[in-house]
Parts: sequence; C-alpha cells; structure tokens
Amino acid sequence: MKISEVPQDQGMMTDDVHEVCYALDKDGRYVLAASSGWEPKNITNDQAWEVIEKQVTKALKDIHAGKQSPLAFHMAKNQMNISLLSKYVRFSRWQVRRHLKPAVFKRLKPDILERYADVFEITVKQLQEYPENIDQRFYRNL
Repeated sequence: MKISEVPQDQGMMTDDVHEVCYALDKDGRYVLAASSGWEPKNITNDQAWEVIEKQVTKALKDIHAGKQSPLAFHMAKNQMNISLLSKYVRFSRWQVRRHLKPAVFKRLKPDILERYADVFEITVKQLQEYPENIDQRFYRNL
C-alpha cells in the first residue's frame, strides 16, 4: 500500500500513540509509516477484550463462590493458563492446579507466594487480593 493509503481509523490507540507499518513512498521504496488504527484490527481487538472480560469475570465469580483462589484472577488478568504459569513459576501443572484451591492457597509459604508474585510483577499482598467487580476501565489497563 502507498503512504497515502495507510489506514487512520481511530480505535484503541490514543492521539499521541501510533503503530508503525510499512508502506511504499513516491519512489516505490518501502518506508515506515504511522497509522492510528485499522478498522478490521480494531474490531478484532474489541472481540479479544470481550473474551478476556468474560474470563476475568468468571474467575472473580469462582473466587467469590469459594471455588478458586485469587491466583485464578491473576491468571485470567494476565491471560495465562495452568500450563503456561507452571512453566514460569517452575512448578508442575498439578501443583498450580492445587494452588488454585482456596484452602491450599491460604496455606502457601511466603517463598511460593513470592514466586507467583514475581511472575505477575506484583507484591505478595496484591497477589492475595482481588477486586469485588471490574469496570470497563480496568480492561484497558491490563
């Protein structure tokens, strides 16, 4: 596409943030061009955020119902599954699954909690907390 054809559809990008893409200049050479968005990509991003919102909301419902530990919230918020998280914290999948149980999570030693907190780049105190509910602004700050 030519520089003049680079999409400028407003979406998730703010006014001062642009993505970079390649476009042809007037001499037919590829150059970097700024784009403020592209409608198909904006639609796809919105759909992805809806999926993430459902996963985080389900995790919170399970936590409030006593079915899951706060670890479930942080996993959903960071888009991690048991397999991926187990690799990051260097625990087996069955251990992570076990740590998702509220009673087990409450008894975890500080060094284990610290490993999880380090992966999520939060404090141990934040790891043990979760919101009552989530508003739309939350999803844009993940």
